[in-house]
Amino acid sequence: MVRVRETAWTPAERTAPDCDPAERASALAGLMRGRRTVIVTGAGISTPSGIPDYRGPDSPGRTPMTYQQFVGDPGFRRHYWARNHLGWRHMEAARPNAAHLLLADWERRGLVSGVITQNVDLLHLKAGSRRIVDLHGTYAVVTCLGCGARRSRRSLHEDLEALNPDFAERVASRGAIEVAPDADAVLDDTADFRMVDCPGCAGMLKPDIVYFGENVPAARVQEANALVDESDVVVVVGSSLTVRSGYRFVRRAVTTGKPVAILNRGRTRAHDEATLTIDGDCVEVLGLTDAALPDPV
Repeated sequence: MVRVRETAWTPAERTAPDCDPAERASALAGLMRGRRTVIVTGAGISTPSGIPDYRGPDSPGRTPMTYQQFVGDPGFRRHYWARNHLGWRHMEAARPNAAHLLLADWERRGLVSGVITQNVDLLHLKAGSRRIVDLHGTYAVVTCLGCGARRSRRSLHEDLEALNPDFAERVASRGAIEVAPDADAVLDDTADFRMVDCPGCAGMLKPDIVYFGENVPAARVQEANALVDESDVVVVVGSSLTVRSGYRFVRRAVTTGKPVAILNRGRTRAHDEATLTIDGDCVEVLGLTDAALPDPV
């Protein structure tokens, strides 16, 4: 198991974007050419799709809810579900951007062996990627902590809507709702929100998302390790790598002598270990990289 220990989001150190993204993209293409590449993605790849990131240089400081808070305090849990009742709709409606679509195309062309993502937004799946490790789970599934039963977030929405009629409309009437990461929304007045328990055992329901203080399932880690081991190059896209559960794959590559490239806005935890670093926009740089890669056969 891998335990997520960090408990606070802090924005990444701002750095100057590369003055010649085409040159850096060409270097990335050279690193990938003729090699099997695995992609590790973070929140930065999904910001063009309207999903905020955690640690971009312009992101607000956030203190995420921990697993211990969620399971140990009904007030925290109610607050979360009220926010999620609104925020998950935004994530459900989000669509892949050009970066997601390009990575899916690279997989079809045999340039990429798979994607390890720290995101829970399912945008790689929506884009057409097939070999995906959703390291931190996804927003679309809910699990009972009592009996282990799983159900879709959409079906839970219907139950929450019945228990909380007009809640969304009442909140929306107060002004624009700020969407937060992980199918969340920024709300204050949630005291009257009613939660739903497992229909089978009356146990506690939780999104199938790895919270801080919770373990990443061993099977997911093993699958991600296998992708890294099968590949020749690791390319990180849109992640500061602050969370150990993502950074560990860079460490695995570095310790086995595999090159690592990092494309991100701002400095990352692994900058000093990378073969190539690119400070730039994910969509722009990946597009330029694609232009420098071999044409599909």
